[in-house]
Amino acid sequence: MARRRQSVTIKHVAADAGVSLQTVSRVINNEANVRPEMKERVQASIDKLGYVPSIAAQRMSGSRSYLILALNDRERTIEDWRAREGRDWVDQMLLGGMLKCAEYGYRLIFELVDTHSDHVERELNAAIAAMQPDGVILTPPHSDNKLITDLLEASGIRFARIGSRANGGNISLTMGDDDLAAMATHHLIAKGHTRIAFIAGSQEYALTQWRKDGWKAAMQEAGLPTKDLCERGDFSFTSGEAATRTLLARADRPTAIIAGNDQMAIAANAVAHELGMRVPGDLSIISFDNTPVVRFVQPPLTAIDQPVAETVSRAVELLIMANRGEELPPMPVVVKGGLVERASVAAPRTAATND
Repeated sequence: MARRRQSVTIKHVAADAGVSLQTVSRVINNEANVRPEMKERVQASIDKLGYVPSIAAQRMSGSRSYLILALNDRERTIEDWRAREGRDWVDQMLLGGMLKCAEYGYRLIFELVDTHSDHVERELNAAIAAMQPDGVILTPPHSDNKLITDLLEASGIRFARIGSRANGGNISLTMGDDDLAAMATHHLIAKGHTRIAFIAGSQEYALTQWRKDGWKAAMQEAGLPTKDLCERGDFSFTSGEAATRTLLARADRPTAIIAGNDQMAIAANAVAHELGMRVPGDLSIISFDNTPVVRFVQPPLTAIDQPVAETVSRAVELLIMANRGEELPPMPVVVKGGLVERASVAAPRTAATND
C-alpha cells in the first residue's frame, strides 16, 4: 500500500529556510517588520515545498483570525431551504463572500441566528468566543438589530451592515433599493401605465420602506396617483396573494404591479391568471430579487436584480481594509443592481389599442 504523502507544514518551511516559526508567520501574514532578504528566503522555501498557509499558521501572530463571520436569519433561511423554491440569497452570499475571502487568504464562516429568540445574545457570544472573527457581516433584519450591533461594538469586532444606512462608525452597504424601485416604476410609466401598484414587504426590514419610497417618489414625479395602490405583504407567497386580490378587486384597479420580492410577484401572477387576466396584456408585473425561479414561471418575470454576491464581496473587502487601517469610502456604500427585462411587462391594453 502506498504511503500517504505527509502534508507540508509551517515547521517544514521554517526548517528549510533556517528561520523561526514566528518569522515564517510574519512572512505569511505580509507583516512590515520583515527584512526583504528574509522574506525572499522564506518565500523560496514556501515555493519549493509547495506549502499552502493554513489558518492556524496565519493566526500564530495573534493579531488576526483570518475569519469573517456572516450572519443570516435562521427562521427565514431554513424556511427557504425546505421550500426548495429556487431562492438563492444564501448561495449568492457564499459566492461573493467566499471568493473575496479567498483572494485575501481569509475564510468565510456562515451562521444562522434567530432574531426573535431570547437566546440570540448567547448564540452570538458563543460564536464569537469560538472563532474570534476579524469581522462580521450582518444581513437584514440583523443589520439594524441593536442587541446584535451593541454586542459586537462591546466586543471590539468590526461589522458590516448590509441593507442598512446606519453605520455608527462601522461599515454599511445598500443596494440602492429606493432607486431600484423608482427604476421599475419609470419602466412601467414608459410603457404607458398610469395606475401602478406596489406590494410592500415586511416592516421588519428597513429596505421595505426604501422600496416603497422609491415607487412613491417616481409616481409623484410623474404626477400619478398612489392612493389605494399600495398593499402590505410579508415577503411570503400567501401575503402576495392576499395583497393582489385586494388590489385587483378595486373598481379602478391597477394595470401593473411591482412586488417587493419574487414570491409575492409569483403570487400576483398566479392570482391574475386565476381571475382570467392575461399577463402582461391585462396586468404587467415586476419583481424584486431576480432569483432563478422567476425565469421559469409563465410568463417569465421582469425583475429588479439584487447584486447580493457583489454586495457581500464588497463587505468582505471593506472589513479587511478596516482591519488593515486603510481609509474607507463614505458610508453607506451603494452597490447598485439593475432591471432584467423578460415577458411580464407590456403596454396596458388601452394604450396598446390606441397605437
